Amino acid sequence: MKILLIEPFYTGSHQQWADGLAKHSQHDFQLLTLPGKYWKWRMHGAAVTLANQFLETDFQPDLILATDMLDLSVFLALTRKRLADVPSVLYFHENQLTYPWSPEDADVKLQRDRHYAYINYTSALAADAVAFNSQYHFDSFLNALPGFLKVFPDYKNEETIKSIRQKSQVLYLGLDLGRLDHFKTERKNDPPLILWNHRWEYDKNPDLFFKTLFELKEEGIDFELAVLGESYPRQPEIFNKAKNILSKNIRQFGYAESEAAYAKWLWQSAI
Repeated sequence: MKILLIEPFYTGSHQQWADGLAKHSQHDFQLLTLPGKYWKWRMHGAAVTLANQFLETDFQPDLILATDMLDLSVFLALTRKRLADVPSVLYFHENQLTYPWSPEDADVKLQRDRHYAYINYTSALAADAVAFNSQYHFDSFLNALPGFLKVFPDYKNEETIKSIRQKSQVLYLGLDLGRLDHFKTERKNDPPLILWNHRWEYDKNPDLFFKTLFELKEEGIDFELAVLGESYPRQPEIFNKAKNILSKNIRQFGYAESEAAYAKWLWQSAI
């Protein structure tokens, strides 16, 4: 089968998912991508750009597999002369209906933050099948849709939620973890090493993580800590606070510069 995989946000975990799927599948994949930045503009404009790029190729797929960062309905409309009879699958890595917004985002303050969720909604309507990367994600999106549609003044189309649910399923991410085996080391269990390996941003809820560790420290429970993940010039203040309060517990505080170093911390961590 020939599959057109469309990823407007081709970086990080999105890129690894797309590359891994193409590498390990028996099917013939053609990737159609844009760099992973300007996420709001990708959701608005990527469909037009990628539709034009596709129309310049001679690749004729048997299936379209697009991620939630694409306005699928616009892409299908612009490519209908080539793709009208080709089924499409929408894969949700995340969704803009229940994804936490940054407290500093201007769109939230201006109360104009619903459009990105609406793109997810219409894309799910346009797709022939919808897949979510976890049961939690499946439930959170579909359970939030009724309340989301009710805020609009009329013609709310709440009956469409049933059709989305009927064509939706959970499809877990494929993970190639065998490459980490080469770096395996023995783990010491006393004291246990707790690992953070996420981006240093609000949406990963670092406040809950670190405040939990503050409580453990106050209770006299011994542990060690490795804080990995990408950091940015603007990051939640809790990271600086944690670096001071947990200074005696910290074994690593910052990005692991190599795969070997990263794998070492994964193997050594207990939690």
